[in-house]
Amino acid sequence: MSTPRDDAPPPLVVGFDLDLTLIDTAPGFRALLGVLGEELGVDFNLDAMTARLGPPLDMMLAPYLPAEQIPAAGDRFRALYPDHAVTSVPLLPGAVESVQAVRDVGGRVLVVTGKHTPNAQLHLDHTGLVVDHLEGRVWGVGKAESLRREGASLYVGDHVHDVEGALAAGVTSLSVLTGGCSRAELEDAGTHVVLESLAEFPDWFDDWFADWRTAPAEGPRSA
Repeated sequence: MSTPRDDAPPPLVVGFDLDLTLIDTAPGFRALLGVLGEELGVDFNLDAMTARLGPPLDMMLAPYLPAEQIPAAGDRFRALYPDHAVTSVPLLPGAVESVQAVRDVGGRVLVVTGKHTPNAQLHLDHTGLVVDHLEGRVWGVGKAESLRREGASLYVGDHVHDVEGALAAGVTSLSVLTGGCSRAELEDAGTHVVLESLAEFPDWFDDWFADWRTAPAEGPRSA
């Protein structure tokens, strides 16, 4: 009976952000803000708010509402979400192929997102993406705990705060330019790799995985 080798690499675990990394949240977010604004009598700047998605909802509402009204507005946003912000949201190019690339090498796939967990699950169900673990309502360096706990080696996101989470967890940070952050912003934040979109991920991942498999414990890799 064979026993595992002591020097065998650990299982590969790859984390992905959700909004503007795997899915184009902007259409649903914009429609939902319009509904919420009408209910609250608030004129949200929809162009500005959808141009740089990523921060927690409370932070995005802060310029428009008194602090004491934000918790209730956030609750109402999340309640309205299933009817206004799911079916209009498509997968971004390369999302399916990127998840499959990880699966093809026997890896586990995480989604670690700032989105309310039940609403994040609605997006996964609607788009047909199947992941091994979903964790919501975590943002920035708060994502590090989830990545460490699940044993991630790579985290893929679109925002400088995704980079912060990856670096805090000590894993490779890969950033895509499908969100509101520029290449310069992401590089200044310390990301290891920048791709135009997930369409480029499978080819990049093949090379990265070959290196990871030979020496997974050496730390984050940039290529």
